[in-house]
Amino acid sequence: MPAEPALDADDFSAAVSAVTSAFGDPTRRDIYLAIRETPAGVTATEVAERFALHPNVARHHLEKLSAGGYVTVDVNRVDGARAAGRPSKRYRVAEQDATLTFPPRRDDLLATLLARALDVLPPEQAEAMAEEVGFDYGKTLAARMAPSEGHRSVKAALATVAEALTAHGFSAHAESSGASLTIVSDSCPFGAAAQAYPHVICAVDRGMIRGLMAGLYGDTQPIFEASRPDGDDHCVARV
Repeated sequence: MPAEPALDADDFSAAVSAVTSAFGDPTRRDIYLAIRETPAGVTATEVAERFALHPNVARHHLEKLSAGGYVTVDVNRVDGARAAGRPSKRYRVAEQDATLTFPPRRDDLLATLLARALDVLPPEQAEAMAEEVGFDYGKTLAARMAPSEGHRSVKAALATVAEALTAHGFSAHAESSGASLTIVSDSCPFGAAAQAYPHVICAVDRGMIRGLMAGLYGDTQPIFEASRPDGDDHCVARV
C-alpha cells in the first residue's frame, strides 16, 4: 500500500480548518456524538429539545455538520399527502465518516488521473468535461445536505458552499461587499495535480461550486478571479 503523502503547512492548515469548522463549537460536538448514538437519526426538533436550543440554532448546527459531510439528511414524507410547512428532516452519521481522519480528504491522486485522462483531449473540451465532473459531484453533495429544498438566499447558500469546500480541504470562506459575493480558498487539496494541470483542476473546482450552488440555491456562473496554481495567494471565485 503506498505511503501517505507528507503533510505540508497548507495541508495542515486546511485539515485544522475543516475540523474546527465542524467541531469548534462544544455544543455541536455534543450534537454529533448524540447522532452517533442514535442509529435511527435525529430531527432538528429533537436536538433542540435535548440541548435546550432554539429550533433555528439546532438546525444551524445540523447544517454545519451536513455541509462538512459528517452527517447525511433524509426527508420524512407522508404517504399520499403533502405535509404542511417545513418537511421533516432526519440527520444520521455519514457512513464514510464513521471515523474522523487527518487530513480529512486527499483528492490529489484522483485529480491527477482525471487531468491526465483529459490531457489527450483538446483544452476546451477537457475543461468542459472536468467542470461537468465537478458539477455532478457538487450537486451530489448538495443533495446530501438539502434533499428537498434550497436555501432562501444566495448569501446563505454561499456560506454553506464554503463550509462544504472547507471540509474537502479548501479552507474556504465566503465574503460579501455590497452586491458582490465571493468564495475565497486558502488551500487546494489537489496538490501537485493543480500545479501540473491548473486549467483542468480549476474547472473541477468551478464545477463543484456551480453544482453546490445549483442544489442549494439555483443556477449560477462562478468566475475565478484569482488562482493559487497561477501564483496567486488565494483562489477567488466570484458568484
